[in-house]
Amino acid sequence: MPDHLFEYAVIRIVPRVEREEFLNVGVILYCAKEHFLQAKVCLNEDRLAAFCMETDKAELKQHLDAIQRICVGDSSAGPIAKLDIAARFRWLTATRSTVVQTSKVHPGFCKNPGQTLAKLYTRLVL
Repeated sequence: MPDHLFEYAVIRIVPRVEREEFLNVGVILYCAKEHFLQAKVCLNEDRLAAFCMETDKAELKQHLDAIQRICVGDSSAGPIAKLDIAARFRWLTATRSTVVQTSKVHPGFCKNPGQTLAKLYTRLVL
C-alpha cells in the first residue's frame, strides 16, 4: 500500500487571544488521495477549568461539534459543510483570532489516514 500525502492541524482553545496561550483539544486531518477529512476532538473540562475558569464550555462544545460536522459534510452545519472536501479543510484551518483556532497546517505521508489521525490525536491532545 503506497504512502499518501496528508495535511493536519491541531485544534486549540485560546481563551485569551491577546495572551496567545492555548490548550490542544483536537486534530483535523485531510488526505486528498483517500478523500478523507475528519476531526477528532475532546474537551477535557478539568484541564480547561485549570487553564481558564471563565470559558463557556457549552459554547465551545458547539463549535467543536460544528467542526466535526463540517468535516463530514453534514448539511446541518451550514453552507461551509456543502463545499468540496478541500475547501472545507482550508476554511477550517484558516487563520483566526477567535477562541477556537487551529495551528498552522503540517504535511506528512501515511498509509492509513484514520490510523494517522488517531496517532496524532493521542500524541498532541491526550
